[in-house]
Amino acid sequence: MTTYEKNKVKQKRPVIFSFFSGSGFLDLGFEQEGYEIVFVNEISKSFLGAYKYSRTKMAKPEPKYGYHNLDINEFLNGRKEELRQFVAKAKSEGNLVGFIGGPPCPDFSVAGKNKGVDGANGKLSLAYIDLIIDISPEFFLFENVKGLWSTVRHRAFYEQLKIKLQNAGYSTSERLCNALEFGVPQDRERILLVGVKNEILYENVASAGEITDFPWIKYMVYNAREIKGWSWSDTNNFGEDADLPLDETMLPLTVQYWFEKNGVDNHPNSKAHFIPRGGIEKMRTVSEGDVSRKSYKRLHRYRYSPTAAYGNNEVHLHPYKERRISAAEAMAIQSLPKEFELPPNMTLTDMFKTIGNGVPFLLSDGIAKTIRYFLEECICEK
Repeated sequence: MTTYEKNKVKQKRPVIFSFFSGSGFLDLGFEQEGYEIVFVNEISKSFLGAYKYSRTKMAKPEPKYGYHNLDINEFLNGRKEELRQFVAKAKSEGNLVGFIGGPPCPDFSVAGKNKGVDGANGKLSLAYIDLIIDISPEFFLFENVKGLWSTVRHRAFYEQLKIKLQNAGYSTSERLCNALEFGVPQDRERILLVGVKNEILYENVASAGEITDFPWIKYMVYNAREIKGWSWSDTNNFGEDADLPLDETMLPLTVQYWFEKNGVDNHPNSKAHFIPRGGIEKMRTVSEGDVSRKSYKRLHRYRYSPTAAYGNNEVHLHPYKERRISAAEAMAIQSLPKEFELPPNMTLTDMFKTIGNGVPFLLSDGIAKTIRYFLEECICEK
């Protein structure tokens, strides 16, 4: 292949078919890196409404092939031909087609249902993989909780999924990534599995179904292990002033930095927080930075947050205010742009559920950038 031909391949624009889209955090990161979101699928009417609302507020275009408020299994059955035609059209226009998605994960979460593949949500992971194999996009991203990869009884299922993909002509690479590594003020680990069709890869890029040198760390800003070893601020009594970190380089990973960066006090969702009917006295007894318990974790203004998971009765308290954190503050912890907002008529339960379910924006942006770099360097026409 000549240099001109290789450069011509590099100029192909990657387009995204998004599944389990939630309110669009993962999609927004890919869009930030030049991908076009052409198809959106989300079963929750509330989350899909928030997706549309936020995009209108941020002046983002609607997906070319529409919004689809459906169970993903519909595209394995009655709506399969419709999806196949969308993908064929996108490919015929000279685009590289990618599927991205993170199937709902409580069935693989130790803190959640932990039912594995037998759970209703666990089966959605298999449906997503089957859809990838059936429709055959050039590349894909599968995102899920650490438990799918690190828990012995779930790992066997994960490996089966990966083997199915490799047998269908994909080479894959995986990594347990922490959102901290990309500058998110949150300790959140997720397993990421990337796959690319063998037929478009240069020789020696992959071997026995595995991509040999996927550039996972190329766009990482930090090392998670080193971050956790830094001298972070200790706990202090609720309501007291807290000392700044000794090292200013730590500030961009702190809750307070992101509260200020996103102007959370003036954000449209700043008043969206649960008001407890009781428990105020209990709140007052929790020290700033005490995140040791299952619930009623009080964040520290000058540390990063634990995983932004707001289900299963997990409650995160404001570092120095007598209340739970607001939706605006939770979105800042998810590193979303300050322009992102949720509809005012959305229930608090749905707000916090969609925020907690979403992929942190800077993590999604970093992964999108990494995949695009790999595609530009390692694919060819055969």
